[in-house]
Amino acid sequence: MHDSSKPGPSIPPEKVEPDSTSVTPDVELIAGETIAPMGAGTPDLPVGSTPPKGTETGRHAFLVGAGILISRIIGLVRQRVFAYYFGRSAAGDAFSAAFRIPNFLQNVFGEGALSASFIPVYAKLLAQDDEKEARHVANAVLGALALVTSVIVLLGVLTAPYLISIIAAGFQDERRELTIRLVRILFPGAGLLVMSAWCLGVLNSHHRFFISYTAPVVWNFSIITALVFFGRRVGQFPLAEMVAWGSVVGSALQFGVQLPTVLKLVHRLRPVIDLASVHVRTVGRNFMPVFISRGVVQISAFVDAWLASFLGQGAVVSLTYAQSLYTLPVSLFGMAISAAELPTMAKALGGTEEIAEVLRQRLDEGLRRIAFFIVPSSMAFLALGDVIAAVLYETGKFNHDDANYVWAILAGSTIGLLASTLGRLYSSTYYALRDTRTPLRCAVIRVTLTTVLGYLCAIPLPHLLGIDSKWGVAGLTASAGVAGWVEFTLLRRTLNRRIGRTGLPLSFVARLWVGAGVGAAVAWSLKLILPHLHPLPLAIIVLGSYGVTYFGVTSALGLPEARVLIGRVLRMRGVKK
Repeated sequence: MHDSSKPGPSIPPEKVEPDSTSVTPDVELIAGETIAPMGAGTPDLPVGSTPPKGTETGRHAFLVGAGILISRIIGLVRQRVFAYYFGRSAAGDAFSAAFRIPNFLQNVFGEGALSASFIPVYAKLLAQDDEKEARHVANAVLGALALVTSVIVLLGVLTAPYLISIIAAGFQDERRELTIRLVRILFPGAGLLVMSAWCLGVLNSHHRFFISYTAPVVWNFSIITALVFFGRRVGQFPLAEMVAWGSVVGSALQFGVQLPTVLKLVHRLRPVIDLASVHVRTVGRNFMPVFISRGVVQISAFVDAWLASFLGQGAVVSLTYAQSLYTLPVSLFGMAISAAELPTMAKALGGTEEIAEVLRQRLDEGLRRIAFFIVPSSMAFLALGDVIAAVLYETGKFNHDDANYVWAILAGSTIGLLASTLGRLYSSTYYALRDTRTPLRCAVIRVTLTTVLGYLCAIPLPHLLGIDSKWGVAGLTASAGVAGWVEFTLLRRTLNRRIGRTGLPLSFVARLWVGAGVGAAVAWSLKLILPHLHPLPLAIIVLGSYGVTYFGVTSALGLPEARVLIGRVLRMRGVKK
């Protein structure tokens, strides 16, 4: 997977926007983590700072991954409880469509715009021991964010009927009216989630990763509580509204659990509106391209929901069930590594050649770590998606046929899962170079392709093939995967022209797929032998054998990632004994 474009570092100065603290143009370039001494070529560091060690980034990635894992596990529990009460019902469709509104704002502000624009500036000021200015920037960003978010929430409540015509045009009558009511309930909670995203930016800059990524646990618990408490007391439509209110309460709790730690770090929390500060202007200048970029990517999710709303009852909620699964490895591995790298990149300063070398090293190492886990995830969704969907969701109103339907949607997602996850790390590298426009251009191309291909695969294709239109949802995820590969290729090729060749060796990727293929063959055989087993023991046997086989084969093929992981597990067992 190495790019064949001509290698050689070339980081154009015009891509970097120096501020008043610059000593020379080179010093202002933001590099990746310094992982080893480079002699005379070691990047210059701010006075009083030391190059972060490679193990630190690994530990930070572990904390991010652990926090995300805990949050996602609770999220899957929430989805299982939701499936128990709603299955593939009309109320489930309405809630899933309305729920995309807070998800949109949280994903755009939290995972994209704030991370890429606020963290580099704030973290750099901390690295330069300018705590006073760092505190001012944090307060100014909070003030601007609160103002903008308030306006968005108000407009969202007032324009809910028009929003539903956009995100769920296929809904009619009761489903449409319920979705409108749910959007109006959920919008204030979305505003609180944006404030929570600001907390995440502060905490990550201070390397307090665990609390920021486990905070959503309380939000999930709030929704689960509403489901369990009202689930047997009211019908599905009123239950959907109660769950929406539970989401709003959970959003407030998610913001609240982070606030005490943020107050200790920022010291004086006094939100202000200040557009004169050069650092605040830098945040604002970098914010809009990333906001648009992340927004464009999120628009593709709305396009999927919009198209799914025409594919019959249960299509929208089933797409949501599948998305909860195939975004799990993206969050655990892609987001964990990218989120841990970004603030570290922002704190290391140096010259052009040194920065290019460090970025290549950090990027290639991160790509290997991501691919080692994403390749088996893709194979598991493709070959064993029915087992995964059944053990997580098959309960109450969610039956075995529903699990097979979700499996088909999951299988479509495997086409682009690797590209989408690797692309996150490439985007973070661009943000570290303060280039927010290249990811935006690539994202626009991706969404355009997703929209065109998604329509063709979801609407006309099932009719041409003579199959039920509901299977068009699988075409949505498959077409999005193709578009994801186009975006990833553009990101990699453009970056390689700037910093030199990066990417995964074909021999490495081939060994990963061999390990995943052998593991899938073993697991599939067990699935055929034990067809009538309960979903839980079946999943333990089938998925357990798959994982053991994958790690065993990749270790035998000489992959150090597998051997290190197996060694750690064996050492942990030895300690317990």
